[in-house]
Amino acid sequence: FPVDSNTVATDPLTDLAVLKIDAENLPAATIGDSLKLRVGDWVVVIGNSLGLGITAKEGIISRLEVTMAVSSEQTLYDLLETSAAVNPGNSGGPLVNMVGEVIGITSAKIAATGVEGMGYAISSREAVPTIQQLINAGYVVRPWLGLSLYTVDQSVVLSYDLAVDEGAFIVYLASGSPADKAGLIAGDVITRFEDQDITEVNQLIRAIHSSQVGQRVEITFWRGETENTTYATLVESPPPS
Repeated sequence: FPVDSNTVATDPLTDLAVLKIDAENLPAATIGDSLKLRVGDWVVVIGNSLGLGITAKEGIISRLEVTMAVSSEQTLYDLLETSAAVNPGNSGGPLVNMVGEVIGITSAKIAATGVEGMGYAISSREAVPTIQQLINAGYVVRPWLGLSLYTVDQSVVLSYDLAVDEGAFIVYLASGSPADKAGLIAGDVITRFEDQDITEVNQLIRAIHSSQVGQRVEITFWRGETENTTYATLVESPPPS
């Protein structure tokens, strides 16, 4: 049934919002663990598709840990891709698994920049901490290094003639960013962040987001055939453009 609500806070990057409603004793959805998902798992997108009323669309998980640029300087990581299309009315609705647990929050904003006919969702692993920060602080603080990255795979190794076969390949870095000030350049491959080995991009992003604004971090990287170490001080992520 419809209820009135007030907006508590929003996060422009993820398109997530926290709403407050004047009601009590309402049933609450169970949050599931998106880490347990596998490609091919069945899921259901629930929402008010095109304003025609509550709808449910089934599909499968097509890809996990999807990386997608949403602006020139902002990239989302660890997204879920599903074969269940997400229309504007579905945006903000739950993506649920076969036991009714919410394992993602769908987003038409992301779908608009993705593959036609596919739906995209913020994974529960990413959505829950974001929502908690919106509740506690009214906005989301994200440590920022200032990089755009590729996961190193065989095609990247061959294309750029790399000396290492895993890590996070720097495609672009923002001028004046912590990465820039630390002496990193496009073409470097980050293989370690603090005490954690980095084999792919999402590992690095999670490590950065687990750090604090103002923290000085040690970064191991390869440039050509030489392994190097540098230090960067993380700053707060700029707002989405």
